[in-house]
Amino acid sequence: MKVLAIIPARGGSKGLPGKNIRPLCGKPLIGWSIEQAKASKYITEIYVSTDSREIADVAESFGVKVPELRPAELASDTASSASFIIYTIEKLKNEGKEFDYVILLEPTSPLREVKDIDTAIELLHTHGEADSIVGVCKTECAHPVFLVKIKNGFLSPYLGNMEAIRRQELDELFYFEGTVYVSKINAFLEKKSFYHERTIPYIVPKWKSFEIDDIDDWFIIESIFKNKQ
Repeated sequence: MKVLAIIPARGGSKGLPGKNIRPLCGKPLIGWSIEQAKASKYITEIYVSTDSREIADVAESFGVKVPELRPAELASDTASSASFIIYTIEKLKNEGKEFDYVILLEPTSPLREVKDIDTAIELLHTHGEADSIVGVCKTECAHPVFLVKIKNGFLSPYLGNMEAIRRQELDELFYFEGTVYVSKINAFLEKKSFYHERTIPYIVPKWKSFEIDDIDDWFIIESIFKNKQ
């Protein structure tokens, strides 16, 4: 099977400017995802999608050629992730390169491990019925049962129940996180999404689910890296 890895890295981060090339525990943030992709036993091509020459230069220093910068219309705040993924798939197809699967590796989830990439691909490839697999993590303290809203200055239960509930009695719920997104190419071109009725979960532990959106996230992930062992 042929697997295309797309690593997206816009230059215009709002929450933490310059985060994709900011040094995290000794290497630029994007470098973690590039090295994970290169170490995978299934990924056959790595494509860094960026609108920044500076990010492209850093990516190339890790051995990944960036043949072009992402078109401006696909790098705006309103552009969807599906748009640049489809653009990349079709661009490579026009160059004679076709793939069976596409995997999105967001630099903002550097705590993923190579085994997450390979195991997710294996699970999807052998499933038989699924068209995609995405990373999820079990919801604990943020379970909807524990959520409240403020109404007329007073706390009010979001789900209409103020009774104490034991965690053991709750339904298991999961939230989407960014460790892996894998899809069969044809399914992605049809659905334009990794999430649909034929998507299976790749469950990750809480510590691996953190994503970098702002400086608070950065310090949390930096601490996890330093104390991981």
